[in-house]
Amino acid sequence: MSVNYDVIIAGCGAAGLYAAINLPSELNILILCKRELSLCNSSLAQGGIAGVYNSPNDNIQYHQNDTLIAGSFKNNVDAVHTLVSEAAQDIEHIIDLGVEFDKKPDGTYHRTLEGGHSHHRIFHHADATGKEITTTLLENVQKLPNVTIMENTMMCSVKKTSTGYSALLKDIEENYTTANCHFMILATGGIGRVYQFTTNSAIATGDGITFAFEMGAKIKNLSYVQFHPTAFNNRATRECFLISEAVRGEGAYLLNCHKERFMHNYDERLELAPRDVVSHAIILESRKQNSTDFYLDISYKDSEFLKNRFPMIYKNLLDQGYDLTKEPVPIFPCQHYLMGGIDVDRNSETSLPNLYACGECSHTGVHGSNRLASNSLLEALVFSRHAANDIASKAASAPKDFEEAEFDPHIGAPHIPKGVRTETRKIMQNSYFVIPDKKAAAEGFKRVKEIREDLLSGGYLVDADYVLAKSIVTVAYIILSEVME
Repeated sequence: MSVNYDVIIAGCGAAGLYAAINLPSELNILILCKRELSLCNSSLAQGGIAGVYNSPNDNIQYHQNDTLIAGSFKNNVDAVHTLVSEAAQDIEHIIDLGVEFDKKPDGTYHRTLEGGHSHHRIFHHADATGKEITTTLLENVQKLPNVTIMENTMMCSVKKTSTGYSALLKDIEENYTTANCHFMILATGGIGRVYQFTTNSAIATGDGITFAFEMGAKIKNLSYVQFHPTAFNNRATRECFLISEAVRGEGAYLLNCHKERFMHNYDERLELAPRDVVSHAIILESRKQNSTDFYLDISYKDSEFLKNRFPMIYKNLLDQGYDLTKEPVPIFPCQHYLMGGIDVDRNSETSLPNLYACGECSHTGVHGSNRLASNSLLEALVFSRHAANDIASKAASAPKDFEEAEFDPHIGAPHIPKGVRTETRKIMQNSYFVIPDKKAAAEGFKRVKEIREDLLSGGYLVDADYVLAKSIVTVAYIILSEVME
């Protein structure tokens, strides 16, 4: 069975949904959702979306400078300028689409402060901004008659054709379908599941990056991995509950195992230093104190303010046995975000024609080596709109027919060996976490390379286990190969 579309969008987070909204209504669009529609990294974003919009005391130059400083000036300056100068139009657009940001009593928007920002420019919906944005975007997309959404449908493989791209799809009932398109947008999110501990959702296995890499697209700076300093530390679950940067923005203190503040020993910006600086400080303090016990404390603030400002965080911590308003809560860094990815130009087009990448799986260059807080949702919106506009400019000259590639899912072949993902995650956690271990990375790269070669040549059944394992192993392979350079 095969189906044809003008555009296939892989991913239903902010980038994929916003691209669909901005594409011309006459195009036939397919959105692929690997799991349930609500499961994406965008929906987990707590802090907010950064942008200069109706801000009398702020300007785009300040936002640009903050972004460059946080990224250690390894950013693409042109891309950063595009991000900050176009923020207002996309923030206004999503407000028009129905996104509700918190307001002050006088009716103006409340904007908070987060690490690395010099001004209060973070629009937020309590502490669940990502969920508010993705829910609203999805509601708008579901009203579009030209868009088909396939939920619980995994993209297993992608091949370039003379007329665009073909993808092998597998649904929840194990049925395989080939989908063909003239244009493809990869908006598959991050790589968190490459690590033992991450704030990312279960879908973040680097699939889009793997598909692009296998087709020969340029991948850049995949070793630029961000570790969030304040993930809740219950030492039990792979998916760590994030305690937003905004909590420190409202005045929370970081404490070591002795319940003492320590950031003054590492950076003059204290708790509001950029994420990489804070994560490094925690690891260095951990070695100094010979302890991994760290805490975040904002209990000195008014309890009603905290409950209203951080309702989701407050509830989730209560479920874990901690009251944010009365006591310090345990935290420790874990994998959070990817700054590198599939290299794209200003229009989000990859090095392969008519293949686009948006959101966390892409490398626009805006983040440099460390993402400034709350720039991720903004990047997803700005550059997915650019992708949609570029496709719109090319659509009229696209071929009328669709070439279909051939795929072999190896029906009846054996499953992959057990433990592939677990072993790979352990390698990454031990060798490339906050402060890399070059010796462990070299040993890990050798083993990951062996695992990847086996997956590619073993003739295994192409099922969910195979696709996820191959993605995780490929991402680990690329990251560690960059470290070895």
